[in-house]
Amino acid sequence: MNSLNPGRKEAAMPLSEQSMQFLEEHIPELAQSAVTQAYWQALAAGNSVLQCDNGAIYEVFPDGTRTLVKTVTPPTAVTPGETRELR
Repeated sequence: MNSLNPGRKEAAMPLSEQSMQFLEEHIPELAQSAVTQAYWQALAAGNSVLQCDNGAIYEVFPDGTRTLVKTVTPPTAVTPGETRELR
């Protein structure tokens, strides 16, 4: 059985190290696409969504209006590969 699609009975092809690295490199852009799609689907279904923008959380409605929900501390910029120590 295929672990990605349990209904299919064909064997999954093993991934080479190169193929796996290629797929792993694209995880951030795939995740961004999924988040963007979910955002627009929620609005299209008539639901509101929460959006963080420059230290503020807004509720965004399908008609485009935004309501301030809460102010928060601005995000901390992090360089990829940087190590941060939590206190």
